[in-house]
Amino acid sequence: MRIVFVCLGNICRSPAAEGVMRHLAPDLTLDSAGTGGWHVGDAPYGPMQQAAAARGIDLSALRARQFSTADFNHSDLIVAMDRQNRADIEAMRPAGNDTAVRLMADIDVPDPYYTRDFDGALDIIEDAAKRLLADISGWKAP
Repeated sequence: MRIVFVCLGNICRSPAAEGVMRHLAPDLTLDSAGTGGWHVGDAPYGPMQQAAAARGIDLSALRARQFSTADFNHSDLIVAMDRQNRADIEAMRPAGNDTAVRLMADIDVPDPYYTRDFDGALDIIEDAAKRLLADISGWKAP
């Protein structure tokens, strides 16, 4: 299964979700992107990398990229970190495309770039990643 995680800038929430999922399910094909292009080519934000590293998740090799309509054709599932990014993704959907788009969690994952709560965002992302895995594959937490 090919999954792309999407947030606004692709330096905090979506690379964290990609990293968490890589940690939990290394057999999946995973990627992340941002609806905005401000940080294209940048590594994940330092404080997010540090918070993830404290949990054994290495984000250092990831680089930001901008979400594009091609992602609809290259993904089985697109996962948005919040409702606004989901709406922005849906606005880009090519006519006739039926790639599933869902939210990461039941609530919007707060953007720690602004809230500064990197651990809180990671808590939500980790819990949501486990639920997502259960939904797509019957995966059970160890």
